Amino acid sequence: MTSALVLRTAGTNCEVETALALERSGARTQTLHLQRLIAEPARLFDASILVLPGGFSYGDDIAAGRVLGHELRHFLGEALATYVARGGFVLGVCNGFQALVDTGLLEGPASGGAQRQIALSANESGHYECRWVTLRNEPSRCPWLEPGLLWPVPVAHGEGRIVFKDSSALERFRAAGQIALRYVRADGRPAAYPGVPNGSTEAIAGVCDPTGRVLGLMPHPERNQSPFHHPRWTRMGPRQEGEGLAFYRRMVEVAGRATR
Repeated sequence: MTSALVLRTAGTNCEVETALALERSGARTQTLHLQRLIAEPARLFDASILVLPGGFSYGDDIAAGRVLGHELRHFLGEALATYVARGGFVLGVCNGFQALVDTGLLEGPASGGAQRQIALSANESGHYECRWVTLRNEPSRCPWLEPGLLWPVPVAHGEGRIVFKDSSALERFRAAGQIALRYVRADGRPAAYPGVPNGSTEAIAGVCDPTGRVLGLMPHPERNQSPFHHPRWTRMGPRQEGEGLAFYRRMVEVAGRATR
């Protein structure tokens, strides 16, 4: 059975929904406090999947996810890099994505610790955005995202605008197949605000590392597990489950095959 570890710390608030999504997807799941993992980093290697869930870790002091990202980098940086090199999967959602960016894992080992090429900045609107949007899976290195698939998912963040250091950095991510998800209209056409809730570069909603096993996205798939979670569910036709649950199920299946 695929095993998953959901990391929590002060201020995270989506670990319960995330663990439920993983369990419903067939993963043996454990929620672990960050300090326990720092004390026993070897526990990381017992899991096929590590998830950094959403919330407001440490009250988003300094910047969203910054303190958690610093702790992960300082205390677990080597362990996390080894974990990915050995085939482990890492998912960062919203605040977890913000922290994941700070770890440098999305840049990949080829960066050699060089200056980060990507950041998550304040929403272009200047305020917190909370609504349902449509995502499109882009052709990317991420092995569990079916290219072209459109699916609804909620967003809830104040600092989710993906920006790159320069045009060369954007092109490197594009050429390496690291642009994984985009905000679009429900019919797949290009979206503008509010369909792109944060003003993200090229409407990018999520990126992966060069291996495709490390993925970060701002929207919350764990908040779309039931067909009844969507506010317009009565107009969407028959649905057996929320599209977010399918996202987790595919991840669990792929991670299970890869780590057997």
